[in-house]
Amino acid sequence: MTRYDAVEASAYRVAREISFEGLAAWREAVEPYLRPGRVVLDLGAGTGLFVRAFAQWFPEVSVVAVEPSEDMRAASGMPMLTGDAAAIPLPDASVDVVWMSTVVHHVRDLPAAGRELRRVLRPGGVVVLRSLFRERHDGIGLFRFFPEAVRGMSGFPTVAEVADGLGFAVARLEPVGQVTAPSLSAKAATVRREADTLLRSLSVQEFEAGRERLVAAAAVETGPVVDHLDLLVLDAG
Repeated sequence: MTRYDAVEASAYRVAREISFEGLAAWREAVEPYLRPGRVVLDLGAGTGLFVRAFAQWFPEVSVVAVEPSEDMRAASGMPMLTGDAAAIPLPDASVDVVWMSTVVHHVRDLPAAGRELRRVLRPGGVVVLRSLFRERHDGIGLFRFFPEAVRGMSGFPTVAEVADGLGFAVARLEPVGQVTAPSLSAKAATVRREADTLLRSLSVQEFEAGRERLVAAAAVETGPVVDHLDLLVLDAG
């Protein structure tokens, strides 16, 4: 899995973290899987956004956070285990749900990850992903201002590649909306090239041109910024 340095981890918290209110649709989408008493593994927990969200939304669920990046763990300010999708530091059959938020495109060996997921999941457990997929990215407004960033999608897997690679069956697939920022002005103030996999694919000149387009649009447009990522639920089939 990709590891982030201190600069990227700091930028991630500024540019990528979304308010719990903005994630309200995600709370509703994942609620069927986060029942009281269940143990959830947040794999690739980053700076801990969903660890905090789940603690507030589902206080009777236990969440274990695993993150490969030392700097991300430090930026989170919370206890996290060191590990990744190919080496999960948990016992066999110890979790009910594996949650992976914008992580799967960083996983280089999907079959190895699939074996680890099966190992740590209890019977009947599921893998729940919040992600972008190569063939399903029309709901991302970022591309309106940074059209060159679409080429970064070449490094993202398709839904079929993820399911087949991990060796799980698709149980649910649907887009889920989220309020990424309260306004384009707020988005322009926090956008960071180093904080986003797609934006890091841009040259400095491409990024600055896109930021100028974003700032220009923010001067005349109001309302929240709403994007859609996919919810993909996988089970052992």
